[in-house]
Amino acid sequence: MARYNNRNRTRNEENNGLFRPRQRDTRRRKKRNPIKDIEYIDYSNIKLLQRFLNDQGKILPRRITGVNAKQQRAITRAVKYARHLALLPFVAEDMR
Repeated sequence: MARYNNRNRTRNEENNGLFRPRQRDTRRRKKRNPIKDIEYIDYSNIKLLQRFLNDQGKILPRRITGVNAKQQRAITRAVKYARHLALLPFVAEDMR
């Protein structure tokens, strides 16, 4: 009596060809640019700058916010300047 070896089975033999694993869609959805109509990012506009900070006070990356590289540099510059002028905290209140 011969034993059947599972290691020698192919993928089609395992599922009898009835089940085909679903492939994931690898394309990423393009994020909407939240500041496309703003030409200058002002350090005194705290409400706008807080949209690009997380709850710890860290600056969010471009891949999450959806801005382009030039806008990300301007946001970073404005946030750092606002922190220096004490308009924004360096760390969140609960982190202290």
